[in-house]
Amino acid sequence: MLQTLLALLFLLSCPWADAGALRSQIVGGHEAQPHSHPYMAYLKIESGGCGGFLVAPDWVMTAAHCMENTTVILGAHNIQEPEKTQQVRGVLKYHPHPDYDPTTLSNDIMLLKLTAKATLNDYVKTVPLPKTRSDLPTGTKCVVAGWGLIDEDQLTNKLFETKVSIYSRRKCTSFYPHLNNGMVCAGSFHELKDSSQGDSGGPLVCNKVAQGIVSFGYDTPPGVYTRISNYLRWIRKTMKEQQ
Repeated sequence: MLQTLLALLFLLSCPWADAGALRSQIVGGHEAQPHSHPYMAYLKIESGGCGGFLVAPDWVMTAAHCMENTTVILGAHNIQEPEKTQQVRGVLKYHPHPDYDPTTLSNDIMLLKLTAKATLNDYVKTVPLPKTRSDLPTGTKCVVAGWGLIDEDQLTNKLFETKVSIYSRRKCTSFYPHLNNGMVCAGSFHELKDSSQGDSGGPLVCNKVAQGIVSFGYDTPPGVYTRISNYLRWIRKTMKEQQ
C-alpha cells in the first residue's frame, strides 16, 4: 500500500506522467466475449482491484505497483457475480522484481505464487510468455483487457477489451523521455483506445503471447507496459526456486 501511495505522489508531481498514471480503465473498448481471455485474473485488493494473468497453474503475473494483500479470482467475466466458472486463490508469496522503483515505475513486474494450483479448463488457462528478448515490430496488433472504469464515470463489473498497436521506441520517447528497455508503448494511432487505471497489472497480448504488463501512462494513448521479454531470466529463476 505504501509503495502505491508513493508512486501516486510521484506521478502527481512528475513532468512526464499524471494522476491517471496508475491505470484502471479500458477506453474505447467493448465488452469481451465471456471467457474469451481465460488467462485473465482479477486481483481483489484493499484499494480496489488490479489485473493479472495466469502464466502457470500456480503462478500469476501482474505489476509490482499492485503490491497489496490480494485475493486472486480466475475464470471470471462478471467479478460481482458468483459465477460457477470462478476459482478463488490466495497468495502464498509475493515476488516483486528486486529492482522495482515505485518512483519511476521501472521494473514494474511481480509474480504471485498461489496457495493452490488452478484447475485448468475451458475457463481458466495459462498464457504463453515470449521466448526471446527481441523487440516487437512497430505496428504489431495486440489486445488488452480488464475490469474497472470504461469511461471517466462509468463503472463495469464485466471484462472489457480493446485493440492497440505497438509504438516505435523513438515515437514513444517523445511522450515518455524516461522510457527504458524494460518498457514498451502501445495504443491506437487514430482513436482514443488504451488501457487506463483499473487494468493495472493486466496483460498486453500480441499474437496470443503475453508481451507486456499494464503499468502507467497519460489519460490519452499511448500507454506504457512492462516489457516481459526483458525479464525472462528473472521470471524463470523465481519460478524454479519456488517449486
